[in-house]
Amino acid sequence: MKNSIINSIANLDQFGRKVTRFGIVVVFFWIGALKFFTYEADGIVPFVANSPFMSFFYTHPAPEYKKHMNKEGELIAANHQWNVENNTYGFSKALGVFLVTLSVFVALYKVAPIPSMIASFLIGLVTIGTLSFLITTPESWVPHLTDTDFGFPYLSGRGRLVIKDLAILGGTIITMSETARLYLSRQKSK
Repeated sequence: MKNSIINSIANLDQFGRKVTRFGIVVVFFWIGALKFFTYEADGIVPFVANSPFMSFFYTHPAPEYKKHMNKEGELIAANHQWNVENNTYGFSKALGVFLVTLSVFVALYKVAPIPSMIASFLIGLVTIGTLSFLITTPESWVPHLTDTDFGFPYLSGRGRLVIKDLAILGGTIITMSETARLYLSRQKSK
């Protein structure tokens, strides 16, 4: 009885790959689609503005954005206008198109294995970029206000959002590898 349960668990790896691929597709499609909404575009400003790899997309990178932040669910017209002029929404929409496109290609791995493999690789690069925010974005860590627990290793809400990309990075390696294996097996059968 015990061994049959363990055998069943030992054979879950294929199902795990499917769940991993599905998770990557859903997460990147959903987050990509959200990039078309103001609150999501506003939410990524600290990450983009502080990034040495992305701040050039904004007209006014760090530290100006701090005076023009809208909280989730808040819309202050003057802050919104500043973000329009900052290219916050233009960049966010372009990123949204990119993420949705990648998610679709990851989903279509059986139809288009090479584009899917490239999409998995690019999502891996995106996650590495996202993980770099732990170093470049001060808002990733609990600020020193009145508590004694602040800075490293105390992740803020933004930091907790970022750290999960370690798991996604592993997932992209799985989806990329699985897609490459599918492509190679098809080449052998030709």
